[in-house]
Amino acid sequence: MKIVALVGSLRKDSFNMQLVKTIKERYSTLFDLDIADIGILPYYNEDTEVAPPREVEQFKKAIEKADAVLISTPEYNWSTSGVLKNALEWLSRMEKPIAGKPVIPMGVTQGGLGTVRAQLHLRQVLLSVEAKTLPPAGNEILIGFANKKFENGELKHEVTLQFLDEVMERFVYFVKELSDKEE
Repeated sequence: MKIVALVGSLRKDSFNMQLVKTIKERYSTLFDLDIADIGILPYYNEDTEVAPPREVEQFKKAIEKADAVLISTPEYNWSTSGVLKNALEWLSRMEKPIAGKPVIPMGVTQGGLGTVRAQLHLRQVLLSVEAKTLPPAGNEILIGFANKKFENGELKHEVTLQFLDEVMERFVYFVKELSDKEE
């Protein structure tokens, strides 16, 4: 199984990137995970959507070839980051490679609410672009107090890791189930 991850934070020591890298390593026997560099994408512009820049074409092709998408978002002003929203704009136009694709949203923050507001907005956007997500109840990966749960660039908090294991297992099953329906 091939999954492409979008990380909505460009910060060098981003906890969201640390989460994605933890997932990449922890579940390497279940799926291959590539991390898309959404920071290189130009601002979405309807004038260029018919013939987008090469970086956009490559990005869209990577999403199209993936079996699923993982999105890890920070929370900026109670919403997702601009760079993540920009990436989703590109994915929602013309070929719409994210439409019908299984997507798992998640997020990390140093605050206590663990990106709950950002993920609410993200789920609204994902619904509008026709992505497929698990129901939020019991599947929301909202990691708060990141500075207490990550060590040396890796998620170490055992209770959080156990919950992550459960949700990722359900997501892998969800992706396989959707794939079986398409065949």
